[in-house]
Amino acid sequence: MTADTAPTKPSSPSAEPAAPSTSTSVTARQVWLRTRGVLLAVLLLVVTAIALAATRSGEQHGRLDPRSADRYGSRAVAELLKDEGISVRVVTTLRDATAATGPDTTLLVTAPNLLTSHQQESLHAATAGTTGRTVLLGPASASLRRLAPGVDARSSVPVVARPAACALPEARRARSVETGGVRYDANGLDADACYPTAGLPSVLLLRQPAAAETVLLGSPDFLYNERLAHQGNASLALQLLSSRSHLVWYLPSLTDPSAAGGGADDESTSPGDASDEGSSFLELIPSGWLWGTLQLAVAAGLAAIWRARRLGPLVVESLPVAIRASESTEGRARLSRKANARDRAAASLRHAARIRLASRVGVSPHEAHSSSVLLPALSARLGPAPNSRQSLLFGPAPSDDRALVLLADQLDSLEREVRTS
Repeated sequence: MTADTAPTKPSSPSAEPAAPSTSTSVTARQVWLRTRGVLLAVLLLVVTAIALAATRSGEQHGRLDPRSADRYGSRAVAELLKDEGISVRVVTTLRDATAATGPDTTLLVTAPNLLTSHQQESLHAATAGTTGRTVLLGPASASLRRLAPGVDARSSVPVVARPAACALPEARRARSVETGGVRYDANGLDADACYPTAGLPSVLLLRQPAAAETVLLGSPDFLYNERLAHQGNASLALQLLSSRSHLVWYLPSLTDPSAAGGGADDESTSPGDASDEGSSFLELIPSGWLWGTLQLAVAAGLAAIWRARRLGPLVVESLPVAIRASESTEGRARLSRKANARDRAAASLRHAARIRLASRVGVSPHEAHSSSVLLPALSARLGPAPNSRQSLLFGPAPSDDRALVLLADQLDSLEREVRTS
């Protein structure tokens, strides 16, 4: 027996064939190459955020806090006030702030814009009936509607040294002070307007009924430790905050129970105030978070556009190796099956069958895909059967894999019938 006729050893029927790898398999290297740009950008963003947080963590600590010796703290002015015999008390809740108001008390609110609408109304009601003084740092228009009705906030200006330009004794004695920030329009109210820019003051003292006073400061910069010794900053700060024997330094806190609109602090809330509770959550969110969310959304959209799949025309490329037709057919069949592309597979089978049938019945390749030309030629060759051939060669896509296999078998039978006729 020759080598050519030697029988081959049959394979074991229980042996499972190895799963073939397809060209659609994605390797770990490909995943890394596709995602390394995004991962590098995210890593760079995280490192930058950590570096900025680390370098600036000490700068904003204790901002306007009379216990803080940082550059933006206010311990220096608090110590000077204590030396003048003024008691300084720090509070962080609305309950403590309103309970401490009185004729011999100055209430300093460092962040009136951080208060909710209900908190602002409660604070105004507590201070309006006393002869004390309320000092508000940088209130905006929304806050002024409740804390200082009738006053409007205008556009901000830089903080620079400005002359008093008013008759207020405290300002005239302090002379030039580093002021600016928000400017205010008193709209004809009884007030002293000082340190103006373009006709609008950044320091406004309102005289209200029952001898109550409200001081609006467009910028708190002259209260910072690092600026207190500049110009007449210390003089103005001491005079504005020492008009009464007690100073209550109110540092609004997001953890204040009254910010949620419930609790004992809200017993005086009228039914009409219920509409403000819906916006209290947004009021508590700092504007920086909203801008950060918007920037992240824009970045995500740009990343999606960058990584989106771009479908263009097919590029013909010479293969580096020769591939047998059976392997290529099998590979394309697997791809079509994986994508459930029965419509494309059926269209390809019908297209090839029409071309082969047309060459045998005397129809040009250009007219092979016209049912009005190919079907009559087949009927002349095989006899009449228009309905079944119409559905077979030009019908709809099969609904499942079994119907696709049946279509392929029927096309093969039709071609054999034409060849043997």
